[in-house]
Amino acid sequence: MTFTLTVSDEVRDLAPGFTHVAVEAYGLVNGPSTDESSALLDDAAGRLAARLQGRAPHEDPHMAAWRETYTAFGSKPSRTRNSAEALAKRALSAAGLPRINLLVDLYNAISVAHLIPVGGEDIDRIEGGMRLVRATGQEDFVTVADGEESVEHPDCGEVVWRDDTGVTCRRWNWRQGPRTRLTEETTSGIFLLESLAPMPVPAVETAAAELADLLEKFSPGARITVHPAAPAAPGGR
Repeated sequence: MTFTLTVSDEVRDLAPGFTHVAVEAYGLVNGPSTDESSALLDDAAGRLAARLQGRAPHEDPHMAAWRETYTAFGSKPSRTRNSAEALAKRALSAAGLPRINLLVDLYNAISVAHLIPVGGEDIDRIEGGMRLVRATGQEDFVTVADGEESVEHPDCGEVVWRDDTGVTCRRWNWRQGPRTRLTEETTSGIFLLESLAPMPVPAVETAAAELADLLEKFSPGARITVHPAAPAAPGGR
């Protein structure tokens, strides 16, 4: 069965400059963070600092565009930052970037180095493909609070990623749910790199190619496909 990613007309109308590149991978090997994946995160933080040259992450034009888009669908970008800005802020702090597991470290390193939101989902835990939509407010988002599973509902009009079961990521790329996240048992993943104008499409494709190279390096023999950059087109990846 072919895995699908689709973007709704409502999201295309909200953000006509949105582009995404999907990296689809099977036969992955995950596990705890390693010295090598940790070094990649440290290198990414250095690349970010060189890119920003003393500016705050939200002053970057690409991050500014995400803040404008978050505001457009009713979220406060200073309180609910897009995933790239949130990671960049941590990368520049004294605490540095978190070490999660090997696969998450790899895509977080790409996100920080290129200052672009990157997400990873376990394909085997997704039901019926993924869709980027504006929420009705009735969808279920299963999360964990204080060690206990709980169900939230997105705001009406909020941009969310969802599958047939419910929401997998709230506020576009702000917070991922535990149901589809990459665990140390994950063997199949979909990695999504998301951008808005003014980031050039070739810059997104370069980041995706770098991620694919890392996945191949750390999971020799994995079957990896980098899908062409897709604007928000009906039925497109």
